[in-house]
Amino acid sequence: MITTIVLIQANPMTIPATAIALAEITGVAEVYSVSGAWDLVAIVRVPQLDDIANVVTEEFTKVPGIVRTQTLTAFRAYSKKDLEQAWDIGVE
Repeated sequence: MITTIVLIQANPMTIPATAIALAEITGVAEVYSVSGAWDLVAIVRVPQLDDIANVVTEEFTKVPGIVRTQTLTAFRAYSKKDLEQAWDIGVE
C-alpha cells in the first residue's frame, strides 16, 4: 500500500461537510480536523502510485470547500514498535 498525506486548507464555513465528503472517497482512509495553517489532513492509502493521481487530482477537486492542498507521499513508515523490534535484532 502507498500512503499519502494530504494537507488541506478549506473554507471555514464548509470544514465539516468537506471532511465528510473527503472521507467518502475510495482510497481515503482517514480525515482529521487539525489546528495550525491547515484545516484538514487526509490519509490516502492506495495499492498503486497511479491511484494517488486519481484520488488527489480527480476526486478531491470535486469536493466543495477545498481552497488549497499539499500532498506528501510517504516513502517509509517508522513507528515505536518497528524501532523497538529493530533494536531487539541488532539493526542500527
